[in-house]
Amino acid sequence: MEPLGRGLVGLRRRALQELASVRIFSDQFLTKFLRARDLDVELSLKRWRRESPEISRCLSPSSVLGLLNTTYHAVLPQRDHSGSRVLIYRIGQWDPKDWLAFQVFSVSLMTSEIISMETETQTQGLKAIFDLQGWSLGHALQVNPSLARKISSVLSDSFPLKVRDIHLVNEPMFFRPVFAMIRPLLPDKIRKRIHMHGADFKDTLSDFFSPSVLPPEYGGEGPGIEGVCQAWTNKLLQSETVLQQIATHPTGDITIPPEDCWISETVEAEQLLEG
Repeated sequence: MEPLGRGLVGLRRRALQELASVRIFSDQFLTKFLRARDLDVELSLKRWRRESPEISRCLSPSSVLGLLNTTYHAVLPQRDHSGSRVLIYRIGQWDPKDWLAFQVFSVSLMTSEIISMETETQTQGLKAIFDLQGWSLGHALQVNPSLARKISSVLSDSFPLKVRDIHLVNEPMFFRPVFAMIRPLLPDKIRKRIHMHGADFKDTLSDFFSPSVLPPEYGGEGPGIEGVCQAWTNKLLQSETVLQQIATHPTGDITIPPEDCWISETVEAEQLLEG
C-alpha cells in the first residue's frame, strides 16, 4: 500500500476513535490533513474547529461583505515559483470601530477552507503578506491573548494548510507589542518563516516573489490590488453555500458537487489580466 493509503487507514481509525459522534470520514477530507502534515498521522489529528467553534461556525462571506468591499483581503491569481498560494491582508482597510477582530479573523478561515480543497495547495501550502500600514491602537486593543492563541493555533498545526512564509510590510511601532504576544506561542518553524520588511518592502519582497506574482502596489507587475481583492470577494460570495455547509457540519467534511466548483485558477488569472 502506498504511503498516502496507509496514512488514510491510520488517520481514519484514530479519527473514529476520537470523534465518536461522527461515523464517516471521506478520503478527500482526510487527505487534506495528511498532505498538510506530510503524511504524519499524529499531527493530522489536530483540529482547530473543535477548539474554537465560535469562529469556525461563522463562515458567511455576506456577513462581512462590508469589510471585504474595503479591499482588505485577496488571494493572488498566480502562485509563486514553488506552487504556493499567495495571500494579502491589508490591515489598514479594517476599521476596528466597525468590525470585531473575530469577524476579521473569520475571513482568513473562509479563505483557508476554500484553498485547502485545492490539491496543489494541500502539498505546496501558502505564503501570506500582511500590510500593516494604518495599524493603530484600536487594532492592538482588539487582539487579546485568547485571540492570539487561536491565531497561533491556525498558523502552526491545527488547520490543514502549510504556512510556508509570513511577510510583514509597513509594520509600525504600535504593532510590536502585539507581535511580542503572538511570537512566543508560535513553534520555531513558524518563527523562522516570518520576515519583517518595513516601509521599504518592494525591493526585499522581490527576493521572495517574482514580479509577475505581485500587484504593482507591492513592487510587482501583476493585476492591481483592488481588482484582485474584488475578484476574491466575488469568489467568497460564490462559495457562501459551501462555506455554510462546512460551518454546520461537525467536522466540515462535505462533498462538493461538480456544478458547485469554483472558477478555475487559470481562467481567474486570465480574466484579471484582461481586465
